[in-house]
Amino acid sequence: MSKVLLVEDDQRLAELVQSYLKQHGFEVEIQGNGSAVAEHCGRFKPDLIILDLMLPGLDGYGVCRQIRPRFTGPILMLTAKQSDIDQVLGLELGADDYVIKPVEPRVLLARIHALLRRHQPVEPDHQYELSFGNLQLKRRAREVFLTGDRVELTSYEFDLLWMLAQHAGQTVRREEIHQQVIGRPYDGLDRSVDVRISHLRKKLNDNTETPFRIKTVWGKGYLFVADAWAN
Repeated sequence: MSKVLLVEDDQRLAELVQSYLKQHGFEVEIQGNGSAVAEHCGRFKPDLIILDLMLPGLDGYGVCRQIRPRFTGPILMLTAKQSDIDQVLGLELGADDYVIKPVEPRVLLARIHALLRRHQPVEPDHQYELSFGNLQLKRRAREVFLTGDRVELTSYEFDLLWMLAQHAGQTVRREEIHQQVIGRPYDGLDRSVDVRISHLRKKLNDNTETPFRIKTVWGKGYLFVADAWAN
């Protein structure tokens, strides 16, 4: 049974979500104060966190920033804030998905299942190691090393890098990335892939102004350059 920590200060909404998720086989605990999330997370050890942004004590951004160094499971932000700036900031702080309230319960459930599937162990018969010069990717351990140093990536960032690396030298279309990595069709507005590509470039010492390791193919998608990892 997967464990979900629901961080929401609207008690009625929290109880409704808790009841719905319990009906679908989840163990759910509620926390209404942002300042208590880190302690609650350490005690409950959830598999996934649903995180509101507007919270007493510490807001959702602060909570995400505080727990992300230690919590490696998926974080789903559930909030009424709809601006691109809020979404991008949430993703930059380590959230794995961003859902706008109000949301249909079955849509929320589908997002949760998609996030949890992404964190399941890789089957042993899958290809699980890739190497390009000084870059090594280990899928089973979900680890990346650049010039021998481990690169800390979120789950989504790793999946995105793995997909690009598997298709080194080929343009991977944005629509394919959304379907395979994000888990839903591209709606023309979602900024998730842009944010994660930007993060990957920074973490992998690519040039953010004129990228040479992960290139943008305008109007099409992204290109992982296989021979750009020698230095």
